[in-house]
Amino acid sequence: MADPASSAQSATPETEATDVKVTKQQLEQTAVHIIESIDRPREREVIERRFGLTGTKETLEQVGESLGITRERVRQIEKATLIRAKIGLDDSKNPEFNAAEVEIIKALHELGRAARVDILAEKLMGKADTKTKAVITLLAELSNKTVATTENDRYYPAIVLTDKKDDRTIKADADKIVETLKAHGKPVTLDELHKMVGRYEHPDEVAAIASISKNVSNLHGKWGLSRWPSVNPKNIRDKIYVVMGQTGKPMHFAEIAVAVKEQNFRRNNVTDQAIHNELIKDSRFILVGRGIYALGEWGYEKGSITEVISNILKKEGAPLHREEIVRRVLKTRQVREATILLNLQNKPQFKRVDKATYDLVEKTEVSK
Repeated sequence: MADPASSAQSATPETEATDVKVTKQQLEQTAVHIIESIDRPREREVIERRFGLTGTKETLEQVGESLGITRERVRQIEKATLIRAKIGLDDSKNPEFNAAEVEIIKALHELGRAARVDILAEKLMGKADTKTKAVITLLAELSNKTVATTENDRYYPAIVLTDKKDDRTIKADADKIVETLKAHGKPVTLDELHKMVGRYEHPDEVAAIASISKNVSNLHGKWGLSRWPSVNPKNIRDKIYVVMGQTGKPMHFAEIAVAVKEQNFRRNNVTDQAIHNELIKDSRFILVGRGIYALGEWGYEKGSITEVISNILKKEGAPLHREEIVRRVLKTRQVREATILLNLQNKPQFKRVDKATYDLVEKTEVSK
């Protein structure tokens, strides 16, 4: 998922209070010093393993099984230890932690007042591996100015400024954006989504909250539900659909292959033949010329030139001059005029009923 765009939010008093730039190493060292300040070894171990500071983030069950205690006891130890650490930071002046906190708040304002943990870790520490995400999450958890939201099947872990309230409220806000997109039924730009949601000062705030939901994706400036191929293509066919939708006109399969390769997709190194095979298999794509395909949603219909002519005459309900037939066929097929005329003259389905005028044989026979 793409990162939310840089925010136009103004700096807060907290961010204006210092010009000190905290480095990745200083952020890591701050987290280390906080862990070292925890007196009891078991409590230190629980925090390190639960947050992933050792390089692997472990569940309550994993930690409990290793220590010979229940998952509920692990949860209690974690909660109590964090509360004591937070009180300790509140009761004493800690320039190291204060500087780290300011840096996190500044980054959050730039990202729309909220951010997924991986996005925030990437911004502050240059990468988003388990350890850097653990550092950011621990520091945010200990701050009174940020909320660390939890991950599950529907939400990514995130860090949010406390004016967004608590974990439940933040996730409810993300759900409202999901419902807005679902009701609209098609992808929208961020500005459009901002107007539709109508409760945030800046579009970047909408992007930040929307990015927390695993049900929302964005691609090339369009936001929608993750199950929509147009914003979250998962296979070659979906990627073809995306590039054709962007182009907005029929394309040769070789052109489509080039366009797919040029997109910022994962595993987009595909051959012309692979693209052609997928075009043939998927009903969303209509063959409209020699090797040329269009999207069915553009009004194109499947079928040979003969079938296209037959459908035109059936819909008209009356004979048509060959020039009108050619004109209508060329709206849906990229073929030579001669090909259309050959079908009219040589196929048994059609009969000339007047000078250069044709109708369906079955219609003329029924009317006699």
